[in-house]
Amino acid sequence: MAFPAPALTLPGQLKSPASSSAAPMFLPSSCRSNRSQGRNKCKRRNNFKVRVSMAPEEDAIEAPPLSQVIFGGEKQLSGPEKVFESLSAPARYGACAVIVAGALAAGYAVGVTTKGTRTAAFGGALALGVAGGATAYALNSTAPRIAAVTLHNKVVKCGDPTSLNSEDIDSLLHKYGVSKQDEAFNAELCNLYERYVSSIIPSGNEDLKGDEAESIIKFKKALGIDDPDAAAVHIEIGRHIFRQRLETGDRDAAIEERRAFQKLVYVSSLVFGDASKFLLPWKRVFKVTDAQVEVAIRDNAQRLFQSRLSSLGKDVDERKLMDLREAQLKLKLPDEAAADMFRDYTRKQIEEDISSALKVMKSQGRVRGSAIKVKEELDKLLAYNQALTDLRNNADKEKLPPGIGSVSVLGGEYDSDRKIDELRQLYRAYVTEAFSSGRLEDDKVAALNQLKNIFSLGNRETEQIMLEITTKVYRRRLSQVVGGGDLEAAPSKAVLLQNLCDELRFDPQKASEVHEDIYRQKLQQCVADGNLSKEDVAALLRLRVLLCIPQKTVDTAHADICGRLFQKVVDEAISAGVDGYDSEMKAKVQKAAQGLRLTKEAAMAIASKAVRSVFVNYVKRARTAESRTESARELKKMIIFNNLVVTQLLADIKGESPIVSPEPAKEEPKQEEEDEDEDEWESLQTWRKTKPNKELEDKLGAEAQSEITLKDDLSLRDRTDLYRTYLLYCISGETTGLPFGTQIVTRKDNREYLRLGQLGGILGLTPKEVVDVHRSLAEQAFRQQAQVILADGQLSKARIEQLNELQKQVGLPSESAQKVIKSITSTRISGAIEAAVSQGKMTIGQIRELREANVDLDNMITKQVRENLFKKIIDEIFSSGTGDFNEEEVNEKIPVDLGIDVSKAKKIVQDLAKERLSNSLVQAVALLRQRNLSGVVSSLNNLLACDKAVPAEPLSWSVQEEVSDLFSIYLKNNPSEEKIARLQYLLGINDSTALSLKESVKAGAFTLGVEEEEFIF
Repeated sequence: MAFPAPALTLPGQLKSPASSSAAPMFLPSSCRSNRSQGRNKCKRRNNFKVRVSMAPEEDAIEAPPLSQVIFGGEKQLSGPEKVFESLSAPARYGACAVIVAGALAAGYAVGVTTKGTRTAAFGGALALGVAGGATAYALNSTAPRIAAVTLHNKVVKCGDPTSLNSEDIDSLLHKYGVSKQDEAFNAELCNLYERYVSSIIPSGNEDLKGDEAESIIKFKKALGIDDPDAAAVHIEIGRHIFRQRLETGDRDAAIEERRAFQKLVYVSSLVFGDASKFLLPWKRVFKVTDAQVEVAIRDNAQRLFQSRLSSLGKDVDERKLMDLREAQLKLKLPDEAAADMFRDYTRKQIEEDISSALKVMKSQGRVRGSAIKVKEELDKLLAYNQALTDLRNNADKEKLPPGIGSVSVLGGEYDSDRKIDELRQLYRAYVTEAFSSGRLEDDKVAALNQLKNIFSLGNRETEQIMLEITTKVYRRRLSQVVGGGDLEAAPSKAVLLQNLCDELRFDPQKASEVHEDIYRQKLQQCVADGNLSKEDVAALLRLRVLLCIPQKTVDTAHADICGRLFQKVVDEAISAGVDGYDSEMKAKVQKAAQGLRLTKEAAMAIASKAVRSVFVNYVKRARTAESRTESARELKKMIIFNNLVVTQLLADIKGESPIVSPEPAKEEPKQEEEDEDEDEWESLQTWRKTKPNKELEDKLGAEAQSEITLKDDLSLRDRTDLYRTYLLYCISGETTGLPFGTQIVTRKDNREYLRLGQLGGILGLTPKEVVDVHRSLAEQAFRQQAQVILADGQLSKARIEQLNELQKQVGLPSESAQKVIKSITSTRISGAIEAAVSQGKMTIGQIRELREANVDLDNMITKQVRENLFKKIIDEIFSSGTGDFNEEEVNEKIPVDLGIDVSKAKKIVQDLAKERLSNSLVQAVALLRQRNLSGVVSSLNNLLACDKAVPAEPLSWSVQEEVSDLFSIYLKNNPSEEKIARLQYLLGINDSTALSLKESVKAGAFTLGVEEEEFIF
């Protein structure tokens, strides 16, 4: 059936899957056979997504029904099919029976007529009966096709496919006595379903409307098609779209086909629900990933959800939001994606309000009342945000779309550094309007907090804006209460000011800062002419009382503002230098000090800072000078500057005259109580010279100031180094270099010592610190000369007289001189003792003599050296050959003399005795074999000495004859009985053998085989 072309608008075209040359894989066999039979017809039929356009009335042509556009025209039946179309299944079966019966009867009649026999009659009946049966079967087999054609024509005639219901299909099946499983009928069902699905899914870039899945489900239920067959249809449609995408050469067309495929995937997932995972094998058939399938479902769901969001508007309707939640669940959109989309939507809504407010603010910035309009626009925004917040807090969250709640500009148009300034301006405008009533209400505070969160402003910047606006409002209100006399008339000014801060929610500390700023402004106006009159002082006092300004704040303000003016005068006076500080400059300083009404402490602090900076510059130049003389000259300039400028400056600031030296007749008696350290070191000539005498005081005429010092600017070491430098200059004077590296003194003035004392005051040195410098320098000079005199460490009468004379020259006290002398002699003696110990020349007797001479051996000789000396003394006792050992002397007296621990000394003795015991026996045998009889006696005595230190067990020797010879030789020396008995025990000789040996020696019968020389030990 053809349709007039002007009646249709075809935005997109999708070929029917029936045009494919290959049979669909997933369609039932009945669908595939029907497609094979009707291939030519399908090729002539295109499946369109149709929009009916309304032409003008004069040119309008009636459009065909939608069902005809989707499913094509009606199908025609053949003549016999038309006959059977009107028959029901029982009637059709009866007609078939009649045909078979008539054929049998006719055959029987023909057989009888022709042959006249019964057999021929039965043969004819059988032949015609078979033919009649075949005819009846052929006619009856057309029932599924007739049912399919009737179903097709019925769907075409219904106009709206969604109006079809399952009862119509069931009645049709009952009428023709066919089943849905019949191949022809099932193929027609699949064909109708395929056409409907292909037509309802938009092609190209056209978006889904959202009702496609419901329409398909309804039509599928009406047809009664099974899910596997329907899924096969969806797969076949996907094959066709996928094939077109691969065959197209146009990139844009390929993108449109991909979009169509994604829409098919999404709609199919909605149609089959969870069963789509196994009914629709997209991944296996089309080689796509699960992620691609999820993207197709998510993107289409987002587009549909976005269209639902667009219909909401700015009205926060709970019913609409619940419907939106239901739509989200139906569309299978994840909560996370839905929440992001909902937040984007609400953000765009508030961005519209923000844009409107900015437009008003920019276009009417100079027009009166523009702030009110800006506030109204922002109030709409706040109302929208509050409504969403209330729903989140009060309603059931499960019934509302995710993401509902307070809104923010984060992630949107105004989330940038360029736009944030505009948001700050809007916030500032809203804060300004919030104070329009002169106070800040609770609802305005809540609104400002919401606006801060919506604009995503930080606490610091909002607090800064709030502080600026509140300060301006507070100043305005304060001006009103002061100008109107309310503050002055108030019984408690502090209470009134506190109430004002409470109304504005203004920090009292910030209010105090405002008060201070007002006072400073007033003070600056008063001192504009460089002087504070009585009227100015009274006005400032009144302002201070009204604003409850503390005295400390007032003093700080005066010190700052008046101090800056005074500092300019002080800097000018200091920069004038020694020659420029004349009477005019003095008058200027006095006027500034008195007219600005600074406290003496504040004025002195300002002057101290300026003067100390000049002193520091002098010190820097002194440190970088090339020589000590140049350094001293810079320090002298500083001293002169202090005497002539700084002293006079401080006197002018205080309103006093410089301190003049008293007349000789009016000289006050010296203080009876002086510092003990000063009395002790009064003999130092350099220290004594720093104190001026009466004649010098008369010449100088004034005493230098010592209030401003460098004590806090320089470390003690730096200050003492500077003082020492000038002290050396005072001692040596100015020198001039001559050829061959020699120098001569060109100038030396004792008045430099007076300047040295003044330098100590400038450097802030205490008398003790000054004395320490003089003492160290005197000790250094005395030590250098004494080391030359005591080069060998020996003291004689002549040398002592020489040292005493040197002591008087440098003025060093006797006690200090003796310490230096003792340290030198001790060092020399210590070196001599160390050398004697290392060379083995030091004996215990010499040690005791040194102890008696009060020589500190413990400090002169190290502990290790003393222990080594002790070991050497013990070793000499054990090798002396006398056999004597005084236990008290060795274990107690000698360790005490050497300053060694007694227990440790005893252990040393025992260890050495054990070691020497066995060695003495071996040595005695060796000397016996050498026929050294005196050496044998000495070794045996050493053996006995070791035994006295550590009593030993009898010793063993393999050659008994040698043991007997040792004992016999020792007997010939006539030792004491005690030694003989102890030696007998140590050598392991029994009494009988010992008696025999004694008798032999006594009889003179003992010989070594060679007549030895007689000897007497």
